[in-house]
Amino acid sequence: MILKDIQNIFHQELDTLYGADEVGSFFNILIDFYLGLNSITLVLEPNYAITKEEEQPLFEALSRLKLHEPIQYIIGETEFFGLPFKVNKNTLIPRPETEELVAWILKSVSEKKGQPINILDVGTGTGCIAISLAKHLPNAQVFAVDISPKALKTAKENAKLNEVSITFIEDSILDIHDDILESATGFFDVIVSNPPYVRDLEKVDIKNNVLQHEPHLALFVKDENPLVFYNAISSFATKALKENGLLFFEINQYLGAEMTALLKTYPFKDIELKNDMFGNQRMLKGMK
Repeated sequence: MILKDIQNIFHQELDTLYGADEVGSFFNILIDFYLGLNSITLVLEPNYAITKEEEQPLFEALSRLKLHEPIQYIIGETEFFGLPFKVNKNTLIPRPETEELVAWILKSVSEKKGQPINILDVGTGTGCIAISLAKHLPNAQVFAVDISPKALKTAKENAKLNEVSITFIEDSILDIHDDILESATGFFDVIVSNPPYVRDLEKVDIKNNVLQHEPHLALFVKDENPLVFYNAISSFATKALKENGLLFFEINQYLGAEMTALLKTYPFKDIELKNDMFGNQRMLKGMK
């Protein structure tokens, strides 16, 4: 079949769901992933034909896209902070806003680059935060905790893929049993977390590709206690951080004031609320 004809089918089937530009992007990602081709091929060779066997994964991907499945899950990978990451239904897909959080952490500890530094990532998921920090801070000892063994399996694969050493811990920050975490008094220089923070009442605003496919365990919290994870992590951090150690959060954009007030109660100092690239209050830092 002519590849250009398959591209036209993608647009006919998907443009009303995603828009022509995004569908074009999907198609380019898929032909690169499955066929090793780029969009220039369609320009230079408009009659480029592929075999039945080569068609199959493209049409399977089309069917999955029609069901709003994220393209990252379809190909099983994505990029974060310039690094490759495996993703699947057990892990959230890393977001660009979280890259900004990583950049903020690296800038905040820049004076310690080359020095030993202990970092904990709570709710690591794919491991994107922990692995990116480990990659850019080769002298750091990085720990990453998650309650999901399936997510940790993926995170370990990503650590191997990116050639970094991470200590992974299966535990819940709401009910700690792990010996490393229990004994971590004044141990960490940095604690960071991007925990579940989307309230149930906000589900109506969530796109189908997220709501129907990404793990709810890593996304949602009850309306009556939306800061449950932040409260537990902040409490843990008061013990586990070194003096002047830093606590970083990605937060719900609608709860910036509440999060600032929470950190003040522990109390943390030098609290800073930071906007993301879209102008939303999405990141928070405090010092012990």
